[in-house]
Amino acid sequence: MSKVIGFKNINRLAIPAIVAGIAEPLLSITDTAIVGNIPEYGTESLAAVGIVGSFLSALIWILGQTRSAISAIISQYLGAGKIEEVKTLPAQAIFFNVALSIFVLISTVFFVEEIFKLYNASGLILKYCVVYYDIRVWGFPLTLFTFAVFGIFRGLQNTFWPMIVAIIGAVANIVLDFILVYGIEGFIAPMGISGAAWASLISQFLMAVIVFILLLTKTNVSLKLRFPLNKELGRLVTMSLNLFVRSIALNTALYFATSSATEYGDEYIAAYTIAMNIWMFTAFFIDGYGGAGNILGGKLLGAKDYKSLWKLGKRVSTYGVGVSLILALFGFIFYDAIGEVFTSETIVLETFYSVFFIVLIVQPINGLAFVFDGIFKGLGEMSYLRNVLLGATFLGFIPTLYLCNFFDLKLYGIWIAFTVWALFRGVALVIKFRNKFLPLIS
Repeated sequence: MSKVIGFKNINRLAIPAIVAGIAEPLLSITDTAIVGNIPEYGTESLAAVGIVGSFLSALIWILGQTRSAISAIISQYLGAGKIEEVKTLPAQAIFFNVALSIFVLISTVFFVEEIFKLYNASGLILKYCVVYYDIRVWGFPLTLFTFAVFGIFRGLQNTFWPMIVAIIGAVANIVLDFILVYGIEGFIAPMGISGAAWASLISQFLMAVIVFILLLTKTNVSLKLRFPLNKELGRLVTMSLNLFVRSIALNTALYFATSSATEYGDEYIAAYTIAMNIWMFTAFFIDGYGGAGNILGGKLLGAKDYKSLWKLGKRVSTYGVGVSLILALFGFIFYDAIGEVFTSETIVLETFYSVFFIVLIVQPINGLAFVFDGIFKGLGEMSYLRNVLLGATFLGFIPTLYLCNFFDLKLYGIWIAFTVWALFRGVALVIKFRNKFLPLIS
């Protein structure tokens, strides 16, 4: 198994996983950067994109957890040499995921204003939120379908095709953003914030179509729904529910952060939007090594090769922390230029620059937390992941945020709270991994 956990094989999986993973945050980053530079829309449009992006990310994370569950089960059966036993599972899992996403979509479209009022949006910001969300929300089931198929490919130890799909989607979104937001004189009228939403929706549709074709042509996986239900569907649903609760805890932290930033004022929510988009981008970037840990960890667990699993944990975490340090260094080198990509509003930039250093300093902690998070997903340890995030949110993040608000630290408080949140997760996962697997190789 030495080749399985070698540098070359880990990066063969991790690098494409990085590219695939940053597809969704790139959609939001592109929208944020382009909309934030439209003079006639100003700070309000940037704030609206940030609020809607936060809410949609919440929905996607909550319901997109089936991807990790599918990947874990398939990789474990692959490692055990019993992949035929779960051949009916992917179609059943995808049907479950998409049906649930459609239900959630329909249940939110009638309460759009009420939802964003909970984020303290009002006036022009609320108006832009509704305009942007009413279009982008229809890409929600498409993204969840794409994520589920990505999970199937991951379970089969293949991150190449998800990478190709993600690249196509990201490029399409950037091109469409420029065309639809700014328009083409004599052909397409400028659509502003609506154009950014349409660009994301069309890109999500394109990705869903391509990944569907690739699944049919590049794998033996059938999307035909067959009965009886696969014996692992119950475990998949249980794992997904644990991750569902975990994602609610995660998005509780995001909700408190976003609503607090909105309450501080327009320049604060705009600056927070920029910082959060960068945070999300780096998180998904680092999570590429978490994806490699997910894929290989499940396979090694299925083969009961605990010695290699222990080595995998040390190697992948080292790579993840190394990449996070490079990202932080890049951020410090291009500190001013990064903010200017998103907006030219002086007050927003000054507010962003005042806290950006915290986002960069916490990157190595994120590297450790996100990589072990991916490994534990591959091991199927969803209940422990649930408990860790509940603790990180309700014992770490929220008390820290309220304490910082008491001292009127504003955005400093939000990012200090996120630092505590990441540290809680990283320490808890490292301790659990050490206590569980070190005795098995002694």
